[in-house]
Amino acid sequence: MQKISVPKESKGLKFSGSWNFCVGTGRLGLALQKEYLDHLSIVQNEIGFQYIRGHGLFHDDIGIYREDEVNGEIRPFYNFTYIDRIFDAFLERGIRPFVELGFMPSRLASGKDTVFYWKGNITPPKDYDKWADLIKAVVSHFIARYGLEEVLKWPFEVWNEPNLDSFWKNADQSEYFKLYRFTAMAIKEINPDLKVGGPAICGGTDYWIVDFLNFCHNEKVPVDFVTRHAYTSKAPEVTPHFYYQKLHNSTYMLDEFKQIRELIDQSPIPKLPLHITEYNSSWHPHNPVHDTAFNGAYMARILSGGGDYVDSFSYWTFSDVFEECDVPRAQFHGGFGMIALNGILKPTFHVFKFFKSMEGEILYRDEQMLVTRKDNGSLALIVWNVVSEKGEGFEKELEIKLPVIFASAFVQRNTISEECGNPWRTWIQMGRPRFPSRDKVEILKEVVGPLVTTSREESENGYLKLKIKLTKNEVSLFRISEIQDESSSYIGLDDSKITSYGVNQ
Repeated sequence: MQKISVPKESKGLKFSGSWNFCVGTGRLGLALQKEYLDHLSIVQNEIGFQYIRGHGLFHDDIGIYREDEVNGEIRPFYNFTYIDRIFDAFLERGIRPFVELGFMPSRLASGKDTVFYWKGNITPPKDYDKWADLIKAVVSHFIARYGLEEVLKWPFEVWNEPNLDSFWKNADQSEYFKLYRFTAMAIKEINPDLKVGGPAICGGTDYWIVDFLNFCHNEKVPVDFVTRHAYTSKAPEVTPHFYYQKLHNSTYMLDEFKQIRELIDQSPIPKLPLHITEYNSSWHPHNPVHDTAFNGAYMARILSGGGDYVDSFSYWTFSDVFEECDVPRAQFHGGFGMIALNGILKPTFHVFKFFKSMEGEILYRDEQMLVTRKDNGSLALIVWNVVSEKGEGFEKELEIKLPVIFASAFVQRNTISEECGNPWRTWIQMGRPRFPSRDKVEILKEVVGPLVTTSREESENGYLKLKIKLTKNEVSLFRISEIQDESSSYIGLDDSKITSYGVNQ
């Protein structure tokens, strides 16, 4: 049994809210679907993110950029019908857009190269002046509809992963820098206080960040923040319906966050905010690891420490209503989302919700645990047991000595693990129905909740001892508060007179 003693005094550090600053979504056009909005409402009611980021603002399914021929002249026409509906829906749910500017409208594109099932065009504009006009028209419309004070709070990110030729034709860096220049200048022409950044690259080519910041500095191109993506999966084993990937340890991602922060601070434009606008374990939406209890436990370490290095890190994605690689083929299909189809909450959803309880000053943190204290002296403790090995067992026992300012404590424990709060396991036991019947969906909804247990504990000499056993891939949240015992106010109270009960229940 490992023994841990939590100090009474903190170092003055507050647990960072970077973990729920932003969350990812599939292409924005999906927000026109009812199930998508239902999932977003659940996420906002239970967790509460500040921003949402997704692809496809300029994709043809939203229809912002159109062209008319008038007297032989081609004139752009800007249609905001759908994007207004989408952004209204976001703001009504208390979440702001983190605006990704892409992909290329087909009528403005210089080529026909596309990505994804829904064919996002990845080529540069055939006319950069028309691209700049589009940017100015869209930003001006946002200001007219939502007000300058509101839009000044929206970050504008230029493109998505231009370091990959699947997202930007030939992964042409100089062409991306040209796109960024035209875009940033157009935004700043509308209002110099609007925030714009990039380069939104994935891992493996961080020299892009160095080159990007040198370019902005040398060419006097405005940049207000840096964006990057992070995944920890290795090369895939591909089958017709799935991708299987081994993962680096979760600290690999934290090390990446730290290294990118150092690159920025060593650049000619140091101290810029750093936003990780996508992260997850696997980078593929058909990897079953996303559906598992392991994925929830794996995320806990990242959530606990990521805010030490970055201004935000955005989980990719909140929902399995997602269509990059075709329409989802089954109830559980390895989707990125923390909510599966039919509104089924995955273990990762609950881990995020657990962290909502962790606001406060940090008393203790290590690779398996975080303890915080609120102003009223109550404590929150989240502890996890990540196990990548196959098989049974792997239990972990801890004895944690916690400082408290009250004699009697009410302890509530919420747990997700392989055994509880794990609808993927139940679905497997059902025989993996691709499109479960309504009664099967209701069963899956019944098993999604964490196991909740409670107890009354007494402190000794200002400390409370908790003995904890963690099962494989378990995450448990403990909330510890003072008991105000009112038992003596009940006249004639005697539990021993109740059939089957004693005095102290």
